Amino acid sequence: MLPLGLINKYMCKLSNWSLEIDSIVKDFNFNDFDSALEFVNKVKETCEERGHFPGILINQNVVRLTLTTHEEKGLSSKDFEVAELIDKI
Repeated sequence: MLPLGLINKYMCKLSNWSLEIDSIVKDFNFNDFDSALEFVNKVKETCEERGHFPGILINQNVVRLTLTTHEEKGLSSKDFEVAELIDKI
């Protein structure tokens, strides 16, 4: 797991992600369920390239993504790299 100082440095680079214990989390709002699913499919493609996948919760038109590195039992630089890529979708 990354030290808190480094986590804070990475968090400053992200837009609207929240730190929740040993994960970073963000909700994405869409006009409808189909748009939410389209986004999830794009996230899948991006994450497959990195081999690092978020937890995904879809609730109608809201997608909640949660990133953590299970092998590290907490946050790693991979989580922040993937979050930045997701924000570009």
